[in-house]
Amino acid sequence: MSSLQATLGDCTVVPAVAGAWPLAQQLALKLNCPSVRRAVDASSSVVLFVDHDDLWLQQQALEQVSPVRVDFASPGLQHRRRSGQNELLGRAVGVKGGERPSVLDATAGLGRDAYVLADLGCAVTLIERSDVLALMLQHALERASISAISSVQLAASRMRLQLGDSRDYKPTQETVIYLDPMFTDRRSSAAVKKDLSVLQALHGNVDNEDEQLLAWATAQPVRRVVVKRSIKSPPLDGRKPSHTIKGKAVRFDVYVL
Repeated sequence: MSSLQATLGDCTVVPAVAGAWPLAQQLALKLNCPSVRRAVDASSSVVLFVDHDDLWLQQQALEQVSPVRVDFASPGLQHRRRSGQNELLGRAVGVKGGERPSVLDATAGLGRDAYVLADLGCAVTLIERSDVLALMLQHALERASISAISSVQLAASRMRLQLGDSRDYKPTQETVIYLDPMFTDRRSSAAVKKDLSVLQALHGNVDNEDEQLLAWATAQPVRRVVVKRSIKSPPLDGRKPSHTIKGKAVRFDVYVL
């Protein structure tokens, strides 16, 4: 086990309804996490709620905040698709004309940017080092594969999930590596801050982790590395990008190799 995996945050599995208790116990065993019948009895900062056909995360300190789900057919992602908000990310990885690069999303998280890239036509490998998040991503991909929305099914067919530390992965087919370091600023929405808080709780804190990922990514045999940054943040590790694509709240620093 790598040092990154050894420092991941803890999580407790809780059934959303009484009848889901056997399933909660089964998933807890798979994840090597404790399970309790009631969230109030959980000692961890994050709870994974399990229903018969649903999974969601809730941070104990934020009980009044809506839960965190991975749902590729969600209205939010579908609105983002229709509104053209995905264009900047596509340009950053090199979507142009008929070209659709193969992308390695080395920081999959909740999988939203990976889904966007798959929806744009890219083959995407998602790497996630949290067992809990990987379980949620797998569940979301399975549901997307039978979605009533044909575009969601098609995008899911282009996505491949792998559990582990990205730095142990050797790209062979991918031509672009995408990094989304966890950041927020005062202009971030409450939803963004909620999601970020859960991700940070599950991943734990590792000094210079983002800088280490950038060093690994730029040493790989790919054409470019794309790093998502807050619009006013300095370049990651002070490393000047080849060029930058800016939006209103975020930008994409592109390192052409």
